[in-house]
Amino acid sequence: MLEPVYQVDVVIVGAGIAGLSAAHRLTSAGVTTAVLEAAPCVGGRMSTEKIDGFRLDRIGQLLSTSCPELRLTPGLDALAVRRFAPGVLLHRDGHTQRAGAPAPGGSARGARGALHVVRALAGTPRGAAAPPGRTGAPVGGAVDQARLGAALGRIAATPVERILARPEMPAAQALARRGVPARTIDGFLRPLLAALLCDPELTTSSRCADLALRAFAGGRLGVPEGGAEALPELLARSLPPGTVRTGVRVTSVATTSVTTAEHGEIRCRAVLLATDARAAAELLPGLRVPDFHPVTVVHHTTDDPAAAFPTGTSLLLDADRGGPVAHTAVLSNVDPSRAPAGRVLISSTVLGPPPEGVDTAVRIHLSRLYGTSTRRWETLAVHHTPEAVPAMRPPHDLRRPVRLLAGLYVCGDHRDTSTVQGALHSAHRAAAAVLSDLGAAGSMHSADPAPTLPRAA
Repeated sequence: MLEPVYQVDVVIVGAGIAGLSAAHRLTSAGVTTAVLEAAPCVGGRMSTEKIDGFRLDRIGQLLSTSCPELRLTPGLDALAVRRFAPGVLLHRDGHTQRAGAPAPGGSARGARGALHVVRALAGTPRGAAAPPGRTGAPVGGAVDQARLGAALGRIAATPVERILARPEMPAAQALARRGVPARTIDGFLRPLLAALLCDPELTTSSRCADLALRAFAGGRLGVPEGGAEALPELLARSLPPGTVRTGVRVTSVATTSVTTAEHGEIRCRAVLLATDARAAAELLPGLRVPDFHPVTVVHHTTDDPAAAFPTGTSLLLDADRGGPVAHTAVLSNVDPSRAPAGRVLISSTVLGPPPEGVDTAVRIHLSRLYGTSTRRWETLAVHHTPEAVPAMRPPHDLRRPVRLLAGLYVCGDHRDTSTVQGALHSAHRAAAAVLSDLGAAGSMHSADPAPTLPRAA
């Protein structure tokens, strides 16, 4: 018998969440797909280290329950998201206070006072200055909380199209131009956006920042149960057996084939690059490599019965910027599966280049944030990722092309927003482009769900 012209319809390079999500959409349409991953496991940057019963995320990106892609992506039906308490806890001037939680109601006075901040966050041009004496401080009294709650409610209801039509500039500049009080920016929005976007200086595109605020206001922050790796592993397990091949390094790509170090050439009808931005540019040198935000995550544990954690299941942000920690949480309170019985897991995130002696600096800072001694805490891991999150400085195209030419496509968080939502959405766009170009409601040759690759040389 003649050897088939193609061994598989589509080869996807990279088994992160973008590549795995695209594979689901393609295989669901009857298109035979092979996902090739150089690493020994799936997940890419969404990886979880296991140490003595602890599950320690390498980057620990936060999820929002309001993100539609988490609900709409095939294969994620069984994803369990452990939610933080509503809003966040802000540590400022030696005190901790909850902010950003949905308010059960508010007085007419509070609603009137909220108008200025509502208009500012919603991007409505203001016709007058804020009323005298009203600073819009999010950590103030009931009136300030009502202002903030109303503002977040308004932005949650703002259509995405309206947000994308706004003038684009760095987020810090946009907030200041809208008349958001400086205390609100520094006391709430900056630490919150730092946690959501890994950008404490607010250099991110104002449109991307507004989308992040919209997602925060419309849902709850959370983490995947069992660690970040739960999301890619769930996607991989629900693909047809044999679709994902780990330990296969792709050395070159074309529109109708890829070349691997282990299996030589694999012929196909289309290639989808689903790696990180730098790896994609190494295979296709014309692709842009963005700047990145570095992230360091420090994991501690303690069995000290004297250690009190009044934060419960809340995400704790440092509004004072009084140390290296941007945000921290007793993660075992949020997701008990991340620590063995009788132990506590505290995970803290440092944004930007870490300081010398990062663990010591983090311990000192955490002692102030939690109001307890950290001397008996054990350091489980320090994960530093220099290229953790692609920067989204203006001008930023939230819908960068996923179709390079017929037969060659690219997806990932560097083609959309630098979030889990962005990675999944770019995969959706790329899979749609592949199916459109192939004219495929199904495969044009035998639909073998587990393509056979050549033997390793």
